[in-house]
Amino acid sequence: MNLIHPSSWKDYELIDSGDGQKLERFGKFILNRPEPQAIWNKTLPEKEWDYASAVFNREQKDKYRFSDDVKGGWTLSKGMPETWGVAYQYNQLKLNLRLALTSFGHVGIFPEQGSNWNFIFDTVSSWNKPGRVLNLFAYTGAASVVARAAGAEVTHVDASRPGLNWANQNMQLNNLKDIRWVYEDALKFVKREAKRGNKYNGIIMDPPPYGRGPEGEKWTLQEKLNELVYLASQLLEPSHSFFILSMYAVGLSSLVGLNVVKTHFPKAEPECGEFFLKSKTGCDLPMGTFLRFVR
Repeated sequence: MNLIHPSSWKDYELIDSGDGQKLERFGKFILNRPEPQAIWNKTLPEKEWDYASAVFNREQKDKYRFSDDVKGGWTLSKGMPETWGVAYQYNQLKLNLRLALTSFGHVGIFPEQGSNWNFIFDTVSSWNKPGRVLNLFAYTGAASVVARAAGAEVTHVDASRPGLNWANQNMQLNNLKDIRWVYEDALKFVKREAKRGNKYNGIIMDPPPYGRGPEGEKWTLQEKLNELVYLASQLLEPSHSFFILSMYAVGLSSLVGLNVVKTHFPKAEPECGEFFLKSKTGCDLPMGTFLRFVR
């Protein structure tokens, strides 16, 4: 089991966390957002938190309860835009990403995924010929853009039209083209791909704890993960390939992902553990589990 934090960021830092909140810098703007896992006390005094350029206020009263439909609103300081950009650099990877303030408190990236971006870039760049990468639950497409920048043919699957549009903007920001966009429920898509006998050299998945597909398909991680990973095992090439599973669900150990993956990839030797964000001043913040392997 490994604890890993994204060490390549210049445009992001976790400043402090506690009392169900986290204080973060994205580029030159500081945001105060909810964080149900931050059950400890804040380290910095409240006056330091007051410098935030934007504060997200949840409609949900219980600040320590996770939900798949958390909504609220932003309070913005003067000069805080609703959309802006950040840069990420790792070796030869130079990534530009569009951020925006959403109605559910997200901004368009999960900073802890920087470690996975490095892994994807290194793996795809090492291939002696272009491979095919499938990104499921692909959100705003940072991992898709990284894989494409490294030379892969990329299929990006997400059940959100706004997410697909956002991902397309990120592709264009990086002067790339030809990512294949698929608006569909991820489980339906992989079932169809398995029936067709299609194969991929890389599969990336970051499934939510709960969710809905374009046609109202219900997704529950604990009910569907085993089937999803089984189908992925049918799609992944036996060599010259990689697999990544990320999970942000309270109560699910990294051993859950490891056991599921070992069931369907018995010869794989996965690296697994927990992502965290290293704090500038106080407690480090857990950000879910990861599992990945190359074969």
